[in-house]
Amino acid sequence: MGENDSIGAIARAVRDACRLVVLTGAGVSAESGTPTFRDAMTGLWASFNPEQLATPEAFDRDPELVTRWYDHRRLGCMACEPNPGHRALAELERRVVGSGRSFLLLTQNVDRLHQRAGSNAVVELHGTIMVWRCTKTGREVMPPPTPMSEYPTRTEAGGLLRPCVVWFGEMLPESALEAALSSLGECDVFLSVGTSALVQPAAGFVFEARRAGAVTCEINPQDTAITGWIDHAARGPSGRILPAIVEAAFGDGAAA
Repeated sequence: MGENDSIGAIARAVRDACRLVVLTGAGVSAESGTPTFRDAMTGLWASFNPEQLATPEAFDRDPELVTRWYDHRRLGCMACEPNPGHRALAELERRVVGSGRSFLLLTQNVDRLHQRAGSNAVVELHGTIMVWRCTKTGREVMPPPTPMSEYPTRTEAGGLLRPCVVWFGEMLPESALEAALSSLGECDVFLSVGTSALVQPAAGFVFEARRAGAVTCEINPQDTAITGWIDHAARGPSGRILPAIVEAAFGDGAAA
């Protein structure tokens, strides 16, 4: 099946969907220049292993180092802008919800570029780097768009600020996982975008959708671990493919 045929098949699926669920991964944000989890280890951080920094144990052992790294990543995300793929998903939500149907965007990304592009129905599976919380009280704050004044950052309550992201060894937010599984159990179209489908539990979402009888679709430059369970796949960057799908589904310059 050629690219135009794949785009057309996915466009028809999303146009006719009553309950659409979209899953996005790092590939969507990478097109905005956002450093991915492992690509971020450059310059001063080149000698560090990200998987050794992204743990509660690392934060307990060296909160200054971990806070500096996450603040560096936070500022890097803030310097990026939503790309056409982000904006196309926001338009897709507007079209689906505007016609009285259901839409939910599940993202593994922590940069909030989806929200900045205009998406509203977003579930952050891995949390967000834009919000930090006190380790003593649990109170959440959004740091200003400038480097933090000290590393680590101590709150008025005497706790340390840590990013509201899911570290290795931590569970996904219960509310996020419940929302994801509930929507997947009822969806009739599932769209996976820009994810290699290797990280659990999101890698298994396609099977939840298939059990619900959903049409499964994928947008990614290469085949992934779930391609064998996909009904329609479009190969290419989401910033190019998603606007084409939205335009094909709704016309009238919908993805402009």
